[in-house]
Amino acid sequence: MLYGKIGALVEYGVKTGLIEPDDAIYTRNRLLEAFGEDDWKEEPPAQYESLGALLDTLCDEAVLRGVIGDGVTARDLFDTKLMGLLTMRPSAVNAKFKALYAQSPEKATDWFYRFCGDCNYIRRERVARDLKWVYRDPRFGDIDITINLSKPEKDPKAIAAAKKMKASGYPACMLCKENIGYAGRMDFPARQNHRAVPVTINGADWFFQYSPYVYYNEHCIVFCGEHVPMQIDERTFRKLFDFVEQFPHYFLGSNADLPIVGGSILTHDHYQGGRYTFAMAKANIEEHCTIRGFEDVEAGILNWPVSVLRLRSKEPARLISLASRVLGCWRGYTDEAAFIFAETDGEPHNTITPIARCVDGVYELDLALRNNITTAQYPLGVYHPHDELHHIKKENIGLIEVMGLAVLPSRLKEELRLLADALVRGADVAADDRIAKHADWAKAVVQKHPALNAENAEAILRDEVGAVFVRVLEDAGVYKCTPEGRAAFRRFIEFVSNAQ
Repeated sequence: MLYGKIGALVEYGVKTGLIEPDDAIYTRNRLLEAFGEDDWKEEPPAQYESLGALLDTLCDEAVLRGVIGDGVTARDLFDTKLMGLLTMRPSAVNAKFKALYAQSPEKATDWFYRFCGDCNYIRRERVARDLKWVYRDPRFGDIDITINLSKPEKDPKAIAAAKKMKASGYPACMLCKENIGYAGRMDFPARQNHRAVPVTINGADWFFQYSPYVYYNEHCIVFCGEHVPMQIDERTFRKLFDFVEQFPHYFLGSNADLPIVGGSILTHDHYQGGRYTFAMAKANIEEHCTIRGFEDVEAGILNWPVSVLRLRSKEPARLISLASRVLGCWRGYTDEAAFIFAETDGEPHNTITPIARCVDGVYELDLALRNNITTAQYPLGVYHPHDELHHIKKENIGLIEVMGLAVLPSRLKEELRLLADALVRGADVAADDRIAKHADWAKAVVQKHPALNAENAEAILRDEVGAVFVRVLEDAGVYKCTPEGRAAFRRFIEFVSNAQ
């Protein structure tokens, strides 16, 4: 019965601290209202395996009562509405975070991260569906591979309903502060249980939240309070280090600010960070260099497939000054021999993906050099995954991938299963439309692994996916890991050293 299910949700809210015991009856009545129910009968709280399972049964009840339609999007909108009724107001969240921060930044983030999972803004059960494994690359170390299954699939019913809706420009994008508490629509996710904590970054009003998809531990987003476009400049470096100084247990990085090499949202200034050590952070400086005027700053070319200059110092101000020089030089840098063009036909191509962190009291700033030039041969980008890799990864290579975590499309889960089965049976991969895109790759895999069988096929394919992702990163590198590439990288560093 509905009453037992509502009772169980209220009990969950009290147990997790989302609501106080004194709020139980009030919350129960709000939940009854959501179902259009004006009666209450005492029933034992329903038994449930997980929060997701309980919310599923409540959505089933709402469908039976005609409160909502039976579709993925309608159910997501409704269960978020229910959880919003259990989620404390932003002012209370902010006060709690501030009080815990006064004890330690880690206590504040520990609580806030747990809270975002408890209120189901981070849908833990969906995140747990993501496939994850580690590819051990002999040159670059342990590379994280994920197949993202936590984002809900496109709902045909929602797509059809959205076409009939009046267009809305509110909130302006998925990152705006106006998302906090927003009810959502068939074409926009519900956010009643979303909270973002205000933080001051470089003297301006910003907000700190967690990603609902959690690609890595404590995956956070730090976004500007105003809807302004992304831009990499000296202020970017100041903001990154301002945050890292406030939260020294977190790294913070920015996507590039140009299409192709930038992130999925360039219209709203934001950064991503968290409490995780990526393969790139573990990479060593392959070749040290000294930059004139910054002899006190440790600098060098990173042993990494993407072209990265690492800077290290105990003084963030020195890193900010040097990074500003590097950025200024790179924006206008052309080296035709290395196929680096600052611009063509007035369109700028050079930008940077910066990542800041603090390691044992020493500040680090990784500057990944990016270029988004296109050609007739590579219309999606010269420094973008090339065509022969698109069967695995075609999307932009953003901040997370640059650091060594592959976020691969959900289609691969089924495709890799079908492919493993086909290879074990010796079937013609090209004859199956579902996996034909993998045919050439599959031939190479079989040649490389003649002992492939039912027991090892999945492990072999996962390793080979990892190898493909490393090739993806190499494609994104403006300077290849070759003697010629390193010589060209050194030419740029010399150019920076000679700049005034």
